[in-house]
Formats: sequence, structure tokens, C-alpha cells
Amino acid sequence: MKRIAVIGGGIAGLAAAYRLCELQKEKSLDLEVILFEAGARLGGSIATEKIDDFLIEAGPDSFITEKPAALQLCQRLGLTPRLVSTQSANQKIHVVRSGKLVELPEGFFLLAPTQLGSFLGTSLFSWPGKLRMAAELFLPRGENDGDESLGSFVRRRFGREALERVAQPLVGGIYASDPEQLSLTATMPRFKDLERQYRSVTYGMWSAQRARAQNRESGSGARWSLFVTLEGGMQELVDALAKQLAKNSVRLNSAAEKLSEDKTTSGWRLELKTGEVVAADAVVLATPAFQTSAILKTLASDAANELGRISYASTATISLAYRRENLSRLPKSFGFVVPAIENRKIMACTFSSLKYPGRAPEGHVLLRAFIGGSLQPELFKQDDESMENNVRNELAKLLGVTAKPLLSRIWRHANSMPQYHIGHIERIKKIENLLGRFSNLTLAGSAYHGVGISDCVSTGKKAAESLVSYFARNAAAI
Repeated sequence: MKRIAVIGGGIAGLAAAYRLCELQKEKSLDLEVILFEAGARLGGSIATEKIDDFLIEAGPDSFITEKPAALQLCQRLGLTPRLVSTQSANQKIHVVRSGKLVELPEGFFLLAPTQLGSFLGTSLFSWPGKLRMAAELFLPRGENDGDESLGSFVRRRFGREALERVAQPLVGGIYASDPEQLSLTATMPRFKDLERQYRSVTYGMWSAQRARAQNRESGSGARWSLFVTLEGGMQELVDALAKQLAKNSVRLNSAAEKLSEDKTTSGWRLELKTGEVVAADAVVLATPAFQTSAILKTLASDAANELGRISYASTATISLAYRRENLSRLPKSFGFVVPAIENRKIMACTFSSLKYPGRAPEGHVLLRAFIGGSLQPELFKQDDESMENNVRNELAKLLGVTAKPLLSRIWRHANSMPQYHIGHIERIKKIENLLGRFSNLTLAGSAYHGVGISDCVSTGKKAAESLVSYFARNAAAI
């Protein structure tokens, strides 16, 4: 029997452990999979609470369907009937400008407009800003093929207003990051590819839009919306994965402290903070980069140093419930984002009960505000009372809601968002090369190849498959 230790019980570690169990059954492998989680629960930042018929998400409220890993995982778990698409009637996003909510022009995709009429009519940009964005159609390709910041790219192609008014707040909602440091190739490589292929990003997006329209007309469009969730919240995915793991294979409150080679078995000695030492034939490290760095410090100091250079941002969410009558100015929308230049004390706000059905009882509204990130780290450090008061004051100004919320729930996620700074892809390649000498050690998680749930699921699945291939190669050699 081969024992595989999966360290970290977030979505990446769970996906790795489940994939190992799948392969064990498919290939009749003699495996023992043990998952070690430092905390008292599984799921990492994913958690769902049911409070008085309100469904509250602590962290991610959905996953993207354009990246197939999470959708395929739900299919394998039998969760497809539980998937819920966004409510199409409210499929708008607003942006704060001068203290008011302005609808993002229809067809505007992160950087560029794809529908001329709505773009020309919006008050989100000044006329000089619109002309500068339109000029992108005539700009030559950039000469730099290396990595550059998202901020630099947007300013170069579309101008300052496009960066400040749209790109920064939308990217902030995804990465909680400063666009001046964020790597374009690690986060939004599609835009660099469009520049290379079409010269104009706007023209490239128009071409992609026409292709999507043709797919819809031919009946080959996507079954799901861009974002989907589960009827009972994202906790359903965590629970379904945990249920598939063997009894007694999950060890909670079991933080890993150190990993070292066992020369006698060609395996590993895993030291826990409790002092216990566990032997394993292979290991999946699905912990945040700074924890992975600490675990590998004595084993591979070179890789540990690079892992330690991946910085993280902290964010908090605060969910507030109201009666519908208290929100007379609430637009039919998924929510709004707040540009940093507006100098407000929230990054964004999701209208949870308008985005997905079943999040609030009839006649009520559930909102969720986001605080902190790399641009406002001081706001994350506020106490709960100050944080709630600041959010309520901002919502009073932006939505006109002055009533006391029916409930309030704050979730804090310290050092939860890895920052993909310029050079991130090269750093990850270096880390993987440095650890390449350990064929029975793999990495998984949000620090490497994407921060979304689908990205994490994909890294967990690949880590599991890599270890099973390693055992198969060793068996063949014997």
C-alpha cells in the first residue's frame, strides 16, 4: 500500500484527495489517502451559512464555466442538478462615479467596448476618455513581448480613464490587487494574445463577439451562464468532496510543520505541529505559498525562498440583509464596483439575492460588501463595529439605505489572495523546476496557475494524476 499525504483542506487539497480516490477505484490501486488540515473545518475560504432563510457566502459565491475543471468536478460528484445560473434579468454591473452608480455599458468587457451605441451614451467616461479608448483601434502593436503590468497595458492601449474607471475596480474584484503590479501574462493573457493576433484588442474582441453570436444562432451556445453556483451555496461542493473521502482519512487541527526525506524508503517524513511524525510515500502540498515555504524550508531552501516571495492580500466580506422596501434605489444589477480614485471604504458590493435565486426570502434583499485588498489594507484591520459602520455609511450614500440591517455577518480572510505580480509565471516555472527533483512531491492551490475555484480544482486534479503516474513508472521499472 502506498500512502499519499495531502496537506491543506481547501478546495485544491480536496480536489486532489478526491481525484486520488477516483483513480484508486478506476485502476484498482492500493492507496491510502490522508488529508491534513490545520484548521477545524474543510473548505478554506469557502463556507456557506443559513441564517433566518438568508444564504450567506463567506468567500467565493460561484465559479466560472469558461474554465471547465470545476464544472466537470460537479458532474463527477453528481451535483449537476444542483447548479444554478445567474439571474439573466439582473445581468448588469454598475460602477461608482462621483458618488453615483453608473451602469457599465452593455457589451463592455473589462477593457474595451463591443457595442458602440451604449459606449457613446454612457456617462462613465468623459468625451476625451471615449476618444482615447476609440483610438485603440488604430494603435500599432506593442513592441515589448515580455511581461508587463495590467496597468501599463491598459494605459498604453486605452488610456488613463479606462484603467481608473473600469479595469482597476473590476480587476480589484477578482484579484484584490494593484493593477500597476499585477502581471498581465499571469492574469489576463487573452488581451496580450488579442494584441498580437489582431493588433487592436477592440477589433479582436469584436471578432470574438461575432463568433459567440454565431454559436448562439446555431444552437451551440453554452448551457450555463458565465458564473454558476450551487443551490445550497458553495459549501455543497466542499461537503460533497468530503463525503467521498474514506472514513478517518481526514485529520483536522493537524497543521504540517516540516517535510523531510526518508532515505530508507525514498518517501517522506511529515512532522506535525503536535509533534507527531507521519510517514508517506508521496505528498501533495495544497497550502498557501507562505505555508508551503515554511514546510519546505529545510528540504529545499531555494524553492522555499521563491515561494516566500509570493505576497498575499487580506480581504473581508460583510453580508447585510434588508427588507426590500428599505432599498428604493437598488438597481436591477449583480452589484457595483468602486474605483480606487473614488476614495471609498469598500471595494465592491454584490447584490447576492439579485445575482442568484434563493439567497433571501420573498420581500427581502441580501447584499455583500468587500473590504481591504492590496490597495486598502488598513480597512481590513478595522474592528467589526467600525467595519460595519463604514460599510453602512457607504451604502447609505450610494443606495440610499438608512435602515438598520436585519442581520450582519462579517467573514475575514487574512492573507487569502495571492498577488500575481510582474514575473509571476517565471517565478512559478523556477519553483517547479527546483522541486522537479522530487517526483513524489507536487504542489496545488491558488498561488500558482490561477486564483479561481476552477483553477484550484485543476491544480489539485493534476497533482493527483502526477503522483499516480509516478507510482506507475516506479512499478514498471521494478
